[in-house]
Amino acid sequence: MDKSKKEIMQDNYSNAVKNCTEKKDKKFIPTIESVLKKKPVQMPKEIYEASGISIFGKRIKSLIFSTDLAIIKNHNADGVIAVYPYTPQIAINQAIIEASSSPVFVGVGGGITTGQRSIDIAINAELTGAYGVVMNAPTPNSLISDIKKRLDIPIVITIISEKEDFESRIEAGASIFNVSGGANTEKIVRTIRQKHPYFPIIATGGPNSENILKTIQAGANTITFTPPTTGDLFSEIMDSYREKLF
Repeated sequence: MDKSKKEIMQDNYSNAVKNCTEKKDKKFIPTIESVLKKKPVQMPKEIYEASGISIFGKRIKSLIFSTDLAIIKNHNADGVIAVYPYTPQIAINQAIIEASSSPVFVGVGGGITTGQRSIDIAINAELTGAYGVVMNAPTPNSLISDIKKRLDIPIVITIISEKEDFESRIEAGASIFNVSGGANTEKIVRTIRQKHPYFPIIATGGPNSENILKTIQAGANTITFTPPTTGDLFSEIMDSYREKLF
C-alpha cells in the first residue's frame, strides 16, 4: 500500500532537516545598515537565546548597562538600564530617557536615597517616559508598596543574595527581579527559578559568552550587558587611524 500524502510529507520534511536543506524555526532577516548608522556596541549573540520579558508589548531580551549618552545612542540592545552610584537625579534620568531610542529603566534609590524622595523621583521617571524604575537591594518593602500604589510602570528590585526573602518582595509589589550577584548570579537565578518558575528575572550576563548562556539556562529572561567604555572604543578607532596613516 502506498504511503499516505501526510506520511510522504513527513518523510520529505525529515530528509530536508537531515540534509540541512531546511532550518526549522529559523527565519531569514533582511538587514539594512549604513556606514554612519551602524551601531558600534553590539550585544553578544548568546543573549538572544533568552526568552525576554514582554513589557507594554515590547519584548526585551537585552539591556545595556550605561549612563553614557554616546553609548546609549549607539547600541543595538532592546533597552537601557541606567543606575549609578550617586543619589538619583531627575535631570540625569530625563537626559537619558530623551536621548535613548529604546526603553529605559532608571534608578530611583532605595538605599541612601529613600522615602518620599524616591517616590517623587519614581513618579517623575514614569511621567518622563521610563519603562520601569530600578530600586537598590536595601529598599524596604514598605517603600516598594508605597511606590507601587503610585506607579503604572514595573518596579524592578535588585537581588544580591540567594538568602533574600523573595516572597516578601513580590507581595510588596515588585514586578521584576534584577539579579546582580557577581560570581553568584547564576546560583541566585537558579534559586529564584526553583521557587518561582514564571516570575520575570533580569540578570547580569557576566564577563563572557559562556557565563551569559549559563545565566540564561539557570532561568534569566533578560540579560544585562556592560559595554566597553567610551575610552576603550575610541582607543580602537585611534589605533585603526594610526595603521592607515603610518
